[in-house]
Amino acid sequence: MTIWKGVFPAVTTKLTEDGKVDIDATKASIERLIENGVSGVIVLPMLGENASMELDEREAIIRGAVEVANNRVPVLSGLAETTLVRAQANAKLYKSWGAQGLMVFPSLGYKTDDRETVAWYKGIASATDLPIMIYNNPIAYGVDCTVDIMRELVDTPEIVCIKEETGDVRRVTDLRIAFGERFSLFCGVDDLIVESCSLGVTGWVSGMTNVWPAEAVKLFGLCQENKYPEARKLYQVLTPSYHLDVHVKLVQYIKLAEHLVYGAPEWVRAPRLSLVGDEREYVISTIEKAIEDLKSL
Repeated sequence: MTIWKGVFPAVTTKLTEDGKVDIDATKASIERLIENGVSGVIVLPMLGENASMELDEREAIIRGAVEVANNRVPVLSGLAETTLVRAQANAKLYKSWGAQGLMVFPSLGYKTDDRETVAWYKGIASATDLPIMIYNNPIAYGVDCTVDIMRELVDTPEIVCIKEETGDVRRVTDLRIAFGERFSLFCGVDDLIVESCSLGVTGWVSGMTNVWPAEAVKLFGLCQENKYPEARKLYQVLTPSYHLDVHVKLVQYIKLAEHLVYGAPEWVRAPRLSLVGDEREYVISTIEKAIEDLKSL
């Protein structure tokens, strides 16, 4: 069974100012992440504006990521669809383009009940032999893969990992009690990573790692080594910036942060718009303070 662990950034899709995919900038950002020690990359996450991408753009992004990674780290793709038939078809396509795993969203078009949620994930797993990470984000999508739902999925071998993003760290312990080591557990909330590590998560799907990959890898490593006093010092510097990862405008916030830290394009695709006014100044001041505070560590 595939076992994922470590820091897996949810990669932003770089765009030109007129909204086209900037594949060269996207590939360069992935190279930067790998050079700084991440354990895997996830392209086309929600942060990568998955739902705004056409199929040919998704192909270019997945193929580009696979080319850059060159088997140094696994490349996962987000799979976000409205219907099961389309999700099954695209799971096969993404594998043909080189994806080595899937981070699967609930249906984007309908809030499924428990029985339907189980059928959704089983149906996608039946269409592919790629390992699957369940993207459990009930705050954003209204569907919670609870412990009871996971009991219905425990016998589905393709499902190997849960990205836990309920915002309630108690879920980590509940999942461990119920399933032991059956699933890899990844924290999906940047400003809960140290808390989640203390309860035994094995990985981290992170947005702000796009901005500070080396620091994120260091933070996660300190936690895995039980060096929590050192981890807290770094975490306290980064947490104000990590709060940007849990806002509805996390795409704009994180892209602007990337632009400030290493010059990546900040552009987003409509209906999202680039930040202006006080909101933009807030993000800039938050990132600039972190840049200064990191120098003192």
